[in-house]
Amino acid sequence: MRITDNLIKDIANAPDWFFDTIKIEPSECLIENPKGNLSYSKWDSDSKSENLLILIHGTGAHKRWWYPIAPHFTKNANVIAVDLPGMGDSGFRDKYSIKDFGQCIISIIEKEKSNMLIENVFIVGHSLGGQVAAYVASEEKELVSSLIMIDTFIRPPDWDPSQHEGGPLRMIKYYPDKTTILKRFRLLPEQECLNDWFVRYISEHSVRKTEEGWRWKFDDSMFNSLERLFGYQFSFGCPALFVHGANSLLMSGNILGNIKKMYSDIMEFEEIPGAAHHVPLDKPLEIIDIIKKRLF
Repeated sequence: MRITDNLIKDIANAPDWFFDTIKIEPSECLIENPKGNLSYSKWDSDSKSENLLILIHGTGAHKRWWYPIAPHFTKNANVIAVDLPGMGDSGFRDKYSIKDFGQCIISIIEKEKSNMLIENVFIVGHSLGGQVAAYVASEEKELVSSLIMIDTFIRPPDWDPSQHEGGPLRMIKYYPDKTTILKRFRLLPEQECLNDWFVRYISEHSVRKTEEGWRWKFDDSMFNSLERLFGYQFSFGCPALFVHGANSLLMSGNILGNIKKMYSDIMEFEEIPGAAHHVPLDKPLEIIDIIKKRLF
């Protein structure tokens, strides 16, 4: 991945469709919350659609992972990409939980419904975002019309967290300049991505300058403190699709088989050849096509 102080030059090898979509600027929205403000971006529908599509990123990521993808759906829906708490431009909080993340998504839906007529709500979540999406669809069955989870690791309900110790507490690291921190950018889990222009684009928006130096746009404490859905069984009633990368480390061994065993009665499955865990980066056009065919 080429890294200079000029993003456009660094991604000069990106395809035309990529440049066309990132030029489309969304509206920036904010929900104020004493726990920590919630930031999201919105692309209004070209056709005054009554559909609302919400795109949710994974752990340590941010809404701009969806910027090259979101504008492709404005013919059929109003599209939102959210920054979950503690990530991107959303505020840091004292505590983090998937349930709280779910309530944040519900608050966005309620706000948008108060401003416009919404008949259908579709939620697409990658990795952690898929768990958040499935939680919302399970808790608010009448609210969600369709669900797509992308390479989401799902623990069985009987998984015992006491048998698995967390890693060491992450310390905040500051870097002297932007180039230095960008050279440290890595996908997690680590994987090769042939679309280096996509990776370079999201890395540009993964950092911020502070008085102490350059840092990542996430709360380091979240990685160890995030309260997950232990003992929880998803029970959504809407149409659901589970998309997974054929080469994903998170779906290796018996993990995918266990997910299918738990949810094949309420969810369909589709494998993406040539994709690892970060399917939207590896195969963005395929993801766009799947979402269009599935939802619209």
